[in-house]
Formats: sequence, C-alpha cells, structure tokens
Amino acid sequence: MKTGIVFHEKYLKHEQTPTHPERKERLAYTIDQLTEEGIFEDERIVLINPEPAKEEDVLRVHTKEYIEFLKRASKTGGFIDFDTNVPVGLYEIAMLAAGGAITAAKWVVEGKVRNAFAMVRPPGHHAKPYTGAGFCYINNMAVMVEWLKKRGFKRILILDWDAHHGDGTQEIFYEDDSVLFISTHQMPLYPGTGYPHEVGRGKGEGYTINIPLPPGTSDESYLYVFEKVIEPVAEEFEPEFIAISAGQDNHFTDPLTGLALTARGYAEMMKRAVNLAEKLCKGRLVAVLEGGYSVESALPYTNLGIIAALAGMDISNIREPAKILSELRWRKRDYASQKVRDTVAEVRSIHSKYWSCFR
Repeated sequence: MKTGIVFHEKYLKHEQTPTHPERKERLAYTIDQLTEEGIFEDERIVLINPEPAKEEDVLRVHTKEYIEFLKRASKTGGFIDFDTNVPVGLYEIAMLAAGGAITAAKWVVEGKVRNAFAMVRPPGHHAKPYTGAGFCYINNMAVMVEWLKKRGFKRILILDWDAHHGDGTQEIFYEDDSVLFISTHQMPLYPGTGYPHEVGRGKGEGYTINIPLPPGTSDESYLYVFEKVIEPVAEEFEPEFIAISAGQDNHFTDPLTGLALTARGYAEMMKRAVNLAEKLCKGRLVAVLEGGYSVESALPYTNLGIIAALAGMDISNIREPAKILSELRWRKRDYASQKVRDTVAEVRSIHSKYWSCFR
C-alpha cells in the first residue's frame, strides 16, 4: 500500500499579501524540496489530484450565511479580521482545499492508499461554523470528518498538533462523542483557548483533551505527551479513523511561535501516529496541513519528515541542514520539560473522570 500526497497548483495562487505569513512559498518551497529528494518518483508515493468540495459537504460544518458571504467577498475582495482578509478568487481555492482533505480520506477509505497527507492551503482549524479567523476560511479538517461520519464512521480521532489551538475544530465537535479531539499547542499564544479544563459539553464531555505546552517544548517532551496521554486514550477510544491537523509551526525556527520541535521530532510523532493507526484502525490515517511559517528553513524539512514516516521510510536521517540546527541552543532547557510533566499530570487527573487509562 502506498502513501498519497494531495496537491494542486491552485493552492499556490491564494495570496492575502506577498508578505503575509500564510503565503504561497509555504508549499512552493516544499514541492521543490520533495522534488529534489526524489519523493514523487518513489514507488511508495502516489500524487493525488484533489476535487473541490461539494457545497453540501461544507454546509455540514458552516452556516449558509457564512458560505454566501465568502462567495460574495471572493468576487470583489473582503475582510474577516485583522490578519484574515478575503482576496479575490478565495472561495474556489478554499473549496479545493476542503476537497483536498475529502479526497485524501476517500482514497484511504477506498483502499487506494494506506494513508495520505493533504498538502492544502489555505489552512482551516481556526474556522468556526459562522466565520473564518487566523488565516482560515473553511475548516478543512471538520469538513473531512463530517464526510467520514456520513459514510458510517462512528469513532474518529482528531489529533491537532499545530502550535496554535484549533479553536474552530474544537467548537464544531465540542458536544460530539463520536469525535475525540486532542490538541497540543503553545500557551500563551493565539487564540488564547485550549485550557485543560475545556473538556467538551453534553454528550461530548470528556471527548475534548487539551494539552497546553510552554515555550521551549522540544522533541523529547512531545514524545512524552504521546506516551502519557495520546497513546493510552487513543487505545481506549478505539478510533476507526485517525485524522491529524498537521501544523508545522512548532518548529524551533518558526517566526510566530516559541516551541522547539525539529524535523526529526515531527517524523517521530508521525511514526507513532502511524503505528497507532496500524494497531487500531487498519492503518487509516489522513494528515491535513495547517500552519507552519518558517517557509525556507523548516517547512520543507518537516513536511519531508512527515511524508517519510507516513510511507514507512527510514527517518533516521531526517534533519535540518547543520547551519539551521546550529541555531538550536535552548531546546534542552529543563524548565520546559518540568512544566510539560506538570501539565500532563493535570490533564490525566482531569480526564480520569472519563477515561480509565488515566486512573
């Protein structure tokens, strides 16, 4: 079984401003790097052309009024918030991004590929039912998950490891016990949500797990979170499908955040996620690109690491160039490690009410 990579050249046409953090170079440089490494010629990889999302699929997540606003604003240009405007032509590309996530899931469900990485933009996890925010317009992840639910999947695990809390995705599934939403994210940081006590509501109580992490959190601490929180609760939940909001802005060079992951750390996290999928849900896993704004020095290497792990390649050589690694001088600070352990203990204590693995 192969690993699918969803990509379309139209994803490079979305542009708020040439200097905006979420700009076309995020994917353009990645494509260059993957081409240089020969990824697209590897027999374990298949490049998938996405189809646009159908409006009926998007309306399972977003209100009709909001989608109509996006259509109108895309004709003349519009504005949502201080860092999220609506450039002309946005609606078509946003629908293609949401469709890219669905296409990835469809190929996995139909058994055409073992797993897939939807390299789409614009990203989506800050988008709520009634509005966009934080560079996001349509919640690609939520649209894909609702598509899966319509096709009979009853337990879906969303792991959002973007440095920014996926407040839109959390809100959409906050009262839903068919979706276990787990988020690791930097705190303090935009959007200011994602505290451990945010656990869900109604029948969804206990199905939202937030793990806020301090600046400086490194590879070792992320893997500790996997071991102590993500893996045991995933095994108890027994998902039928694993979906990853793959934000690559945890990297130590990212200009918008203060975390300290390396490309090798990303590869190790994805390897663990793949192992979980193989153990729990016949390997069914889709990663959807979210953030990541170190466009030259990090994003191509983190995306390469993720693809290598998905495809079962040797990840021992995944790393940034030496000149980039030389900038990493504060990753081993003990204060971050101890704070992470304290947070993990708090999360396990709060969720021991809902999950026996934490008792």
